[in-house]
Amino acid sequence: MSRLALALATAKRRSSSNLAASNNNARGLSHKIRALFREMAQPVAVVTSFMPSSKSAPPPSTLSFAHSSTGMPSTFHGATLSSFTSISMAPHHLVAFSLRVPSRMATALADLSSAADPSSPSHMVINLLAAPQAHAAILFSRPDLHPRPFEDPGIEWSLSRDGLPILHGSLGALSCRVVGAPLPLNDLAALGDKLPHKAEGAHDSVDADGVESELFIAQVMRVEDVPGVAGVGYDDTIRTLPLVYHRRGYTTTADKLPLNHKADS
Repeated sequence: MSRLALALATAKRRSSSNLAASNNNARGLSHKIRALFREMAQPVAVVTSFMPSSKSAPPPSTLSFAHSSTGMPSTFHGATLSSFTSISMAPHHLVAFSLRVPSRMATALADLSSAADPSSPSHMVINLLAAPQAHAAILFSRPDLHPRPFEDPGIEWSLSRDGLPILHGSLGALSCRVVGAPLPLNDLAALGDKLPHKAEGAHDSVDADGVESELFIAQVMRVEDVPGVAGVGYDDTIRTLPLVYHRRGYTTTADKLPLNHKADS
């Protein structure tokens, strides 16, 4: 083997070795982050919206139909959120959440945002789930197993003034409008990160599990009045507690901490 061929072969082996090490670092970092956040309780919400008529929309057999406040038939879709948070109270009331892509909800919200004018009504309702609503969280998180969650007998809902579904029994419901286009979380440049450094083992393509996500920022337009659930025997203590996701399961908050551990007001 010539010196040139030997040098090329050596460089190729080093490149492959470096790539494998980088991938291992990315998987290791992802594992540590996931393990840490499993210990953090996350609020659970279900976002509901219209499914616009487009080539990217799924077949009608997988969706739910009802009549909106305009009297016209509408197609609805819902998705469980585990990354929902409030990011601003002034001068605008803003919330944020991420969705894995491709997904019907991500497509629907992106289409609604790009087609709407500033005076248009809300794009979605974010239903903040209460402790007894783990069943709803499961239904809206697995469209492959539960393609028609709005038709499930355990899900009661009605329409907001904008014709969007509000899940009965929720802790609260926010009518929101998407602000701008979704941000691709696999592209640091799109997020404005021009710095040369990266986290250990980080890549700009997808995460260590090969999953892409988009970040949505939305403005809260209205806090909805949420109807209760008829005939449910839960007492007010349970109904007014939030549903949270902790250690890969749905649960709720415990008793308050002792007074000597009270948070600063």
